[in-house]
Amino acid sequence: MPDRWVQDRRNDAWTKQAKAGGYRARSAFKLKQIQERFELLREDDSVLDVGCHPGGWAQVAVELVGHRGLVVGIDLMPCQEVKGATLLVGDITDKRTQEAVLEQIPGRHLNAVISDISPDITGKWDIDQTVSLSLVAEVFDFGLPLLKSGGNMVAKLFQGVGVEEFIKCVKPHFTKVKRFAPMSSRNSSSEVYLVCRNHVPWNAPPTGVRQRFEEMMDSRLGGSDVVESEPITTKFKVIKRKES
Repeated sequence: MPDRWVQDRRNDAWTKQAKAGGYRARSAFKLKQIQERFELLREDDSVLDVGCHPGGWAQVAVELVGHRGLVVGIDLMPCQEVKGATLLVGDITDKRTQEAVLEQIPGRHLNAVISDISPDITGKWDIDQTVSLSLVAEVFDFGLPLLKSGGNMVAKLFQGVGVEEFIKCVKPHFTKVKRFAPMSSRNSSSEVYLVCRNHVPWNAPPTGVRQRFEEMMDSRLGGSDVVESEPITTKFKVIKRKES
């Protein structure tokens, strides 16, 4: 009970600090702490924020890239407008939403992809873990072809089965890959951020991250049954950035 009380007080302190700083959520400090440690974002950068709701990471990204930078966010849930960012509503795994994102990226080149995305939690840990890693793999497969040489990515993972295999799939794309747990993450949480620096596109394997990850997991678990599913249709809308 004392440990839980201390952690609740810490979480409440981060929430109060976020409100005092004008941020939408305490998660803004996760990106700020990642930035302080790794300097992933720079002035004038073009950044894609995947899973941007409620907008805290987009707020921090806009601060870091400045008025000449570009921040595009995407999430299934609509966000309140973030000044200096363009926010879209849609499923990042849907082709039409991906096309809408591409329309907002001049030259289709990014300096960084940041992702705090996570799936709906069912409470069944094995299922949630697998779905989460597959979703993040989709983010990498979409973001990597847009990422400039030397670019950076950061994505949230949940520690558990499959994480080591996932990291092996990501490592060929970057010269530096490291797990990092910000101080503002809850102590009771299994979340960790995979920080990937210095994109080396010429070193990319011929198949995507998700395909290689699923092949590794099939091998580890002894195969899997393939179940066909109906495609999911999504709608998207765009909230345009306001210039300073």
